Amino acid sequence: MIDFSVEPEFQAKLDWMAQFVRDECETMDLLFPGPNAMYDKTYKPALRHLKPLQEQVKAQGLWACHLGRNLGGPGYGQVKLGLMNEILGRSNWAPTVFGTAAPDTGNAEILALFGTDEQKRKYLDPLMAGEIVSCFSMTEPQGGADPGEFTCKAWRDGDEWVIEGEKWFSSNARHAAFCLVICVTDAEAKLTERMSMFIVPTDTPGFEIIRNVGIAGAQETIDDGQSCYVRYNRCRVPLDYMLGNPGEGFKVAQARLGGGRIHHAMRTVGRCQRAIDMMLERAVSRRTKGRMLGDHQMVQAKIAESIIQLEQFRLLVLKTAWIIDEIEAGRMPHGASRNHIGMCKVAMAQVYHDIVGKALELHGSLGISLEMPLADWYAGHMALAFADGPTDVHKSQLARAYLKKARPAPGLFPSEHVPTRLAAAKARFPHYLDAE
Repeated sequence: MIDFSVEPEFQAKLDWMAQFVRDECETMDLLFPGPNAMYDKTYKPALRHLKPLQEQVKAQGLWACHLGRNLGGPGYGQVKLGLMNEILGRSNWAPTVFGTAAPDTGNAEILALFGTDEQKRKYLDPLMAGEIVSCFSMTEPQGGADPGEFTCKAWRDGDEWVIEGEKWFSSNARHAAFCLVICVTDAEAKLTERMSMFIVPTDTPGFEIIRNVGIAGAQETIDDGQSCYVRYNRCRVPLDYMLGNPGEGFKVAQARLGGGRIHHAMRTVGRCQRAIDMMLERAVSRRTKGRMLGDHQMVQAKIAESIIQLEQFRLLVLKTAWIIDEIEAGRMPHGASRNHIGMCKVAMAQVYHDIVGKALELHGSLGISLEMPLADWYAGHMALAFADGPTDVHKSQLARAYLKKARPAPGLFPSEHVPTRLAAAKARFPHYLDAE
């Protein structure tokens, strides 16, 4: 049975969230634009506004809802998280206000799954409380997200691991209390067993930020961004700061990347819905050629295409969330969601580009100005395409997954070849034209 209904109790929570995000979180976007204020736990003006809002969220039982019950969270499940994240996606500050900001959500999952009790006390508890932020340090300058090209390495020296190498686009490293770092620990092993994951506190000697790299669409400058170029200059960490077993870095990383991708997609739905809301308001507010914008067929086409495209994407995201919930409940096998998560990742940047782009067009010169958020949003669509891995990689993986299931045509012509099928049908029913 397919059921799209939402129980009244949960709908009341969604209604509260929607109003709260519009009134409070979007106000934070205006007062404290740019990611530095969002992640800097020493910036007192923003914290003074943030803390009371977080207390209201906690009072509603809506704080840090991303962890399942088995990991110490409230256990809403991915479908409900999808509906919640649609609302949070409207605002840059909303995930921070609700305790679900990336990359902290995925890093919290890793610590909950693989951390020791002491590591959970030292890093997971303050992370979940919103007292610190964290960094995921995976990609490298010479190889991007391709693990086969990683050279940052770690080796054992007595009762410590020594980490040496460089990482590129290490999110939030400048403000993080710790980084989760993937390093090569056995260069001769097969690819999926070559790397291990480590906790590296950012006050560790040898942890060096080469540059704070700015990206388009994030209200950053060239050398004042959140995606950092980091050097691990023979950083030493205790032996138990490895998460998982030696060679399980790839497995540990995958435990967070799937969730990160689907949550990005959920929030993209909310951002695109906000862009459509702007389009609709503009269409009934502005006149041209003697008529309202919304009376022109080209404008109507842009609006209709955007509504349809977003509804298609939203249903894909919610189906993927449902599959993940079914896996968690034991009704589907582990890995059943992989292809659908890939579909969400591939579609996400295109949907965002198309809808935000149309909204910008309908606002004309105002749309490309910084007096509307659309130009900044539009500039960020490529960053979305590369978040949690390049989109093209997922296209290739998705195609290969389906090609494995495909079978070659049984004869000279395709299986849907009409003359061949017609001949088979006539052979089966040789008297099909008989009157009696």
